[in-house]
Amino acid sequence: MKLVLLFEGIISLVIVCCMATDTFSKEKSDLLVVTIATEENDGFRQFLRSAKLYGLNVKVLGLGSTWRGGTMQSTGGGHKVNILREGLKPFKNVENLIIMFVDSYDVVFTDGKDAILDKFSKFNSRVVFSAEEACWPDKTLAEKYPIVKDSKKKYLNSGGFLGYAKEIYEIVSHQTIADDEDDQLYYTKIYINRALRHEWNMKLDTKAEIFQNLNWALGEIVIKYKDGHSYLYNIETETTPVVIHGNGPIKPEFYRLSNYLADGWTDTTGCLSCKEDLVDLSKLKEVDYPVVLVSIFIEYATPFIREFFEQVAALKYPKDKIDIYIHNRVLLHEKDVAKFLADTKDLYKSTRYISSADNVNEGVARNWAIDECIQKNCKYLMTIDSVVQITKPELLEDLIEQNRSIIAPLLKRPGKLWSNFWGALGDTGYYARSEDYMDIINYNRVGLWNVPHATNLLLIHGHRLTLLKDAFTFNRAYDPDMSFSQKARSQNIFIYLTNRDYWGHLVYADEFETNHLNNELFEIFSNRLDWERRYIHKNYSKALEPDAIIEMPCPDVYWFPIVTETFCDEFVAEMENFGKWSNGKNEDPRLAGGYENVPTVDIHMNQVGYERHWLHFLREFVRPLQEKVFTGYFHDPPHALLNFIVRYKPDEQPLLRPHHDASTYTINIALNTPMVDFEGGGCRFLRYNCSITSPRKGWMFMHPGRLTHFHEGLRVTKGTRYIMVSFIDP
Repeated sequence: MKLVLLFEGIISLVIVCCMATDTFSKEKSDLLVVTIATEENDGFRQFLRSAKLYGLNVKVLGLGSTWRGGTMQSTGGGHKVNILREGLKPFKNVENLIIMFVDSYDVVFTDGKDAILDKFSKFNSRVVFSAEEACWPDKTLAEKYPIVKDSKKKYLNSGGFLGYAKEIYEIVSHQTIADDEDDQLYYTKIYINRALRHEWNMKLDTKAEIFQNLNWALGEIVIKYKDGHSYLYNIETETTPVVIHGNGPIKPEFYRLSNYLADGWTDTTGCLSCKEDLVDLSKLKEVDYPVVLVSIFIEYATPFIREFFEQVAALKYPKDKIDIYIHNRVLLHEKDVAKFLADTKDLYKSTRYISSADNVNEGVARNWAIDECIQKNCKYLMTIDSVVQITKPELLEDLIEQNRSIIAPLLKRPGKLWSNFWGALGDTGYYARSEDYMDIINYNRVGLWNVPHATNLLLIHGHRLTLLKDAFTFNRAYDPDMSFSQKARSQNIFIYLTNRDYWGHLVYADEFETNHLNNELFEIFSNRLDWERRYIHKNYSKALEPDAIIEMPCPDVYWFPIVTETFCDEFVAEMENFGKWSNGKNEDPRLAGGYENVPTVDIHMNQVGYERHWLHFLREFVRPLQEKVFTGYFHDPPHALLNFIVRYKPDEQPLLRPHHDASTYTINIALNTPMVDFEGGGCRFLRYNCSITSPRKGWMFMHPGRLTHFHEGLRVTKGTRYIMVSFIDP
């Protein structure tokens, strides 16, 4: 047994020595990464970042020259071979130099020199080309390839190869090739030539040991993490390639994976790339802040646009460094724009307004914003749609400091999966859900994400705008925002989404009703968060705190702040605009029996289409207060047949006679202010001889109904008093 082991060790030693002597010496060899890039775009910068991270020596050829190799959407790329032939001349006779060629706009590294040379040594070859499943561009050549067992990656890919400098130079100099001919076909014909293949000892990386071409291989790979580092693992070949190539049409998915690769984001360190290449505005005086063109787009009727303009005006950024550009296609919102312009008059550097009367379509108007920013030589263009609600005024500063070509904050509809970005694209160029979409929108993964599409709010770096002219009409088959994203992708301009903070959200405008005087009153279902912000009293939630002291002006009569003065004003105006008040008589055709025992001058909520909304209000905002003060009584949802606004006037109905309410409990919300809007009024509980004569606007009384709380409405002597009443659980 010992003899066998000794013999096996000798054989292994001989093989290793032969490899080191005849083919490769890792200790004596050096590695030079060569790439071709005619322009510095975001893909190129991503490539260089990964190379720098792993300490790779990179030589860039062709930078600043004109690309003559075609569009790369089909065949082409011969220009790369010609650039290599010229660029590698100085290295053609350098001994022990390993040259690795890789594309640059769609490649990232996941390890360094030692790993690459170690993997190369195991091929026992002079030249190794990357491989893929498809024989392209000439499928008829597939049968001429040598047989490959145990792998689908049988065919050469020209996006990555490495080998000794002498052989690499001889290969790229083997014969002439026109700039617009295909480089992959050039290398393929060399490889399938058995004599040449053996002369240069060429092999394919059929198991993705070094190179991973992602086209046709997305189902094979996963991202893994170890010791705070990220890497890509091929589950079919059980290999960890170090050159990741997003070849072909899968670039959006490659860029998504690149968010994690090269330690861009890891499960232990989070987002490392977020901390790179930042701009520190805190070091600048306000006079030196970059000029931003803030372009506002109102393309459809939008709820809570008043708050939208307030938030734009509240952005924490010097207004004399902001140019304002507004495009409005909605007649309904002309008054909102006019108010914003009046309120901010002379504060901004300049303003330009394209109104609904100008009849300019969205795509053209957005292109004009780009043109205006270029003309004004602004440093940034921010585009913001009217559906955006900004809740953090530092938004603009935060986005500028991140220093990316295009960046968007994460914005989503509260409580929904709908957001302002797509994590992936489907085959038709429309939305597809990426595997990390849910983690990003739920802030389970926080970072800076390269995405194929973002909308609603973008910050675009000024130096990118010339490449994005007419981007919003680049593809008229798409909506303007999709067209813009497609144009950006075609120019290798990355669109980043950041969820490093919470900057705001989106309102839902698709079903916005515009046939009311105050349309937002009806948005309690579609835009609950914004409805609460406008209409629910700021101190409402304090009454729900465990140790809250609830005011009780009369026995078992509780007093709560519940709605804002804005709600009161808009609610009263909505009802007066409707105008169909009852006559205050006992005969009431609105009731099932046609008779009201204690009549008032009122409007029922079902008359104005507000019954469903009000019942929801009772459930969501009144019921929690009821359960707190009337302990032990639970009824979810609360039931109320009579929900009505009452109007008291000296010359109409000044008071209400003593009565019991047909309810388990009653709520009464004061909708205007005593001694301002009216005099007199109030409520007296006869059994307790207790009166409340100074109701607070936006505050609610809650008291038991039948049996105990016999009460009357006190006389109004001047003005008009409004209250909102519900008889709950009759």
